[in-house]
Amino acid sequence: MTTGLTDTQRDNQAAFRAFADSHVRPFADTFDRAEQLPRELIAQLAATNWLAAGFREADGGLDPISFGLLNEEIGAACSSVRSLLTVQAMVGSALGRWATREQQDQWLPRLRDGTAIGSFCLTEPNVGSDGKSVETAARRRGTEYVLDGHKKWISFGQIADVLLVIARVDDRPTAFLVDRQSPGIDIVPIRGLLGVRATMLAEVMFTECRVPADAVVGRVGLGFSHVATSALDVGRYSIAWGCVGIAQAALDAALQYAGSRRQFGVVLGEHQLVRRLLTRAIADVRAARLLCLNAARYRQEGDPAGVLETLIAKYFASNVASRIASDAVQIHGAVGVSREAVVERLMRDAKIMEIVEGSTQIQELLISRDVLQTAMAEATVEQAVG
Repeated sequence: MTTGLTDTQRDNQAAFRAFADSHVRPFADTFDRAEQLPRELIAQLAATNWLAAGFREADGGLDPISFGLLNEEIGAACSSVRSLLTVQAMVGSALGRWATREQQDQWLPRLRDGTAIGSFCLTEPNVGSDGKSVETAARRRGTEYVLDGHKKWISFGQIADVLLVIARVDDRPTAFLVDRQSPGIDIVPIRGLLGVRATMLAEVMFTECRVPADAVVGRVGLGFSHVATSALDVGRYSIAWGCVGIAQAALDAALQYAGSRRQFGVVLGEHQLVRRLLTRAIADVRAARLLCLNAARYRQEGDPAGVLETLIAKYFASNVASRIASDAVQIHGAVGVSREAVVERLMRDAKIMEIVEGSTQIQELLISRDVLQTAMAEATVEQAVG
């Protein structure tokens, strides 16, 4: 669906799809089984400048709609590859907004050209959704900070060159930019995930890890409220569009199978219950895409309401992707739970989308809280005027 897109955005969409068809989709199952992405693919993405697609436009990123379309097309082909775009966008956009000029000059060009891979280190064994309560500690020692703590479920932590780490300085969450080569870092791969298996997850342990004082991003105390929340906002936006891609890919597979598989003398698509599943999927995919486009336009205009619209888009699209992928497996029957069908991988990947960058339940809390606060404020104004 290209209604309302500019010529440039349509051209970008065509380029994204062509790249996905040539370099991603044919190899997605291989990536999934190997549980890693090849360096050659990362280099190909870097050559297109799409590793920087989610950076601020001033730093070489794409406009919000084009960035969304990129995530949809790559996400439809392989969620693990889309996850790389997400993480690079989270780290790069956070640096573009909060880092010093020296930090930006050191890392943004490398993140852009693929000579550096970034990781966002927030989650810990005991801290997930409550990100502001991280236990990793940083204490000042002369001209350095010393980090001690344990991060877990870190996407691309196995190959990351620079880590955006949220730690506590006394009781103040603070963001640090940590070079992988810093002393005191131990990285342990995590394998055997349900979905997005090629995201090269890792546990990252910091033991007396020394970093210079100028490794702080922003200011001490702004690590969660400013740096992490802005990164998470970009991550949710990327994932929302990626979920549209998963949902569309699952729908396409279901339509193809339902139109060719015959049971009881007719193709599956002629059975009313199958048509019901397909109809709901068709409507839900279009609704999810429109919610993402709506969020994109708020973001394009720099409207703060774009944060809420992104939450809504991520909430709806992740649920839709999981449901449609599950229904697509159901339509495929026994084939759907085997590696013969792409829907098996799509269903596994879709489930992860309901958890990462804010679970479905956290999204429900945030969305209802923000909308309710707005309604209460408007009611208060009306009463005062009345």
